[in-house]
Amino acid sequence: MQISQQATSPSPQAAGIRVSHGDRSACLAFFAGIGIEEGLDIELRSGNLFCKMSSAWMQVYALHCDTLSLHQHATSLRQEILWSMLVSPHLFEFNHLEALSSAVRVRENIVLDAQKTALAFKTDAAERPSEFWRYEEEAGFILQAGTDLIKALVSATQPEATGKLYDFSCYRATEYVILLGLAQEAALHNAALLAQLQTLNEKYAIRSGQFHEVFLHEYGSQEEPLPARFYVPGDRVWFRNPDALSSDVTGYEGSWVIYVGGGLFSNFWKRDQPFTLQSKCLEIFHWRDGVQTNAAGELWMDETKVDACVQDTLLKPDKLQNILHQMMRIRDAKGVYADGGCLDATREYPKQIDPSACELSLPKI
Repeated sequence: MQISQQATSPSPQAAGIRVSHGDRSACLAFFAGIGIEEGLDIELRSGNLFCKMSSAWMQVYALHCDTLSLHQHATSLRQEILWSMLVSPHLFEFNHLEALSSAVRVRENIVLDAQKTALAFKTDAAERPSEFWRYEEEAGFILQAGTDLIKALVSATQPEATGKLYDFSCYRATEYVILLGLAQEAALHNAALLAQLQTLNEKYAIRSGQFHEVFLHEYGSQEEPLPARFYVPGDRVWFRNPDALSSDVTGYEGSWVIYVGGGLFSNFWKRDQPFTLQSKCLEIFHWRDGVQTNAAGELWMDETKVDACVQDTLLKPDKLQNILHQMMRIRDAKGVYADGGCLDATREYPKQIDPSACELSLPKI
């Protein structure tokens, strides 16, 4: 079922990828090495190579920039990532092919790390393995001196490392997964940056708005929203709760996830049950049915009731279609609860860290 705000509008045009320095033959060889040849358009303009999939190709495989089914044709995660970027209405810009390769590897890391992540969901608590982390009121969770950043991030997010699930919010969890993906790339291709990240995390945790500013690009806007079914594997995605009451329950204002490709979004609490776009929208819709009030008059969420409501709706096709029609709309502005759905207009992706094109400017602590 494909219901979206853009479904009846003209298909957006692909902007794709720009490579500033490089020749066409090298670019063709790069994409051919990943199995991308048929339908690939590369145009040289003002010394820049503009790479995208042709309109004819998109009519067959990615109509309306829909990337949720590209995995059915891709032979690898890397190919799915690049195809998604090549049909993007947003232009991804790189100085050279090495920087593009690095960015794709970071996205692969993030996807694989997100798929391995399993956490305990507690909005009013947080815990990390004490072998690697300690908490300071101002600095947050910082590395124990002499411990390894990558091992510390793995220990906190992947239970196979410690045998335990640690408490996270979904927002903080995506930060750890993204930082881990960047650190893994830096370990192989930018040792100087990894050393800087290591030193910084021994003193201070970059979190929330600062994390967004330091590590991420945001693309799309409320004025020019991205297509409802356009996602690139490795994107961080926000789903907003459009219900005013249930969004007042701490932790249920919305949901931060990683798009892991294959038409699926991460589920850090039940990693063996990743979300589809439909199932994510349906879960968030039924949060309104799970709201309860405790003896102290505080709101809380009954997840068991939410699950029951979801299962009931799945048995009622007309009800399901009505809910998806409502939810698969671009969200209202902050503070507004009117006719919007749960889809965000934007996505986020990591800044480049290739040594010759590194975009990170780490704070000095």
